[in-house]
Amino acid sequence: MHICACNAQGEPVTSAALAVRLAVPSGPLFFPVTPYGPDGAVDLDTYRTHVRRGVEAGAAAVFACCGTGEFHALTPEEFEACVAAAVEATDGRVPVVAGAGYGTALAVHYARAAERAGADGLLAMPPYLVVAGQEGLLRHYTELAEATSLDLVVYQRDNAVFTPETVVALARHPKVIGLKDGLGDLDLMQRTVSAVRASGVRDDFLYFNGLPTAELTMPAYRGLGITLYSSAVFCFAPEIAQAFHKAVNGGDDTTVNALLDGFYRPLVELRNQGRGYAVALVKAGVRLRGLDVGEVRPPLHEPTEEHIKRLAELIEAAGELLDAADLPGAADLPDAADLPDAASEEQGA
Repeated sequence: MHICACNAQGEPVTSAALAVRLAVPSGPLFFPVTPYGPDGAVDLDTYRTHVRRGVEAGAAAVFACCGTGEFHALTPEEFEACVAAAVEATDGRVPVVAGAGYGTALAVHYARAAERAGADGLLAMPPYLVVAGQEGLLRHYTELAEATSLDLVVYQRDNAVFTPETVVALARHPKVIGLKDGLGDLDLMQRTVSAVRASGVRDDFLYFNGLPTAELTMPAYRGLGITLYSSAVFCFAPEIAQAFHKAVNGGDDTTVNALLDGFYRPLVELRNQGRGYAVALVKAGVRLRGLDVGEVRPPLHEPTEEHIKRLAELIEAAGELLDAADLPGAADLPDAADLPDAASEEQGA
């Protein structure tokens, strides 16, 4: 069994247990942003603070240096340093899954860097630029799975769209433990889930809703038996994300619909106002909540002042909604002004 890291008590965190640890939706899946300082360099101290706060707010896992974390904008050295910082900040409390992508050779390079940094698993993002057939995709992800001892979740979106038969073939590999869907084709997902189940190849294969602002489509995905999803909102409003997570997994349709109508749908409308807002707006939200994570790197760009103001209004309105419904809300977390800054937290760590 491969040991990736040890927590403060010296207890091992193992990649072999990754599927088991992710299978039960104990909390939102946290995809932290990557902070940059005034000079544009990665700010690892602030990154540790951001990750630590997410874990303390109830994240079930940390997905470091993935889409929300601007994987595309990081150098290999920055990537490895960030993954190591995430492993340090989580201290074995939850698994750390690192992004890996581009062409096969580079994806393998990033996967091995993540393994060196102590990650528990990999999220394999689509290959760069090219549109490959099913045979090429199968070979790409198989080579990536065999490059390290880490378990692998395959990310379906854009130029990496799999037939149900290809997913069955991937599921036969012992290190490929799941499929994250960023496509949103529910018919394809239904056929994929059915094909893997009918194949009998394994009964522990995981499925994730990986659409931007995945909460909006979770009622539909739950109809397919899919309970795991990525939550960008958790980065800047964990109290809202936690309330929704508890409601959607507890069958509380009243709360689910209230949060969808009062927060998530307006948020998606705002997100759709600008290209790249799926990342840039999240980073702006983290800044609004009191942690200076800097701006996004080009080719992404910052939201307009008007859109940031609208985001602040949505966060405030959602907090009022939670309070009015007597749900765990902003009152359960310290105000941003009461939170120690990154430097003071690092000194006390």
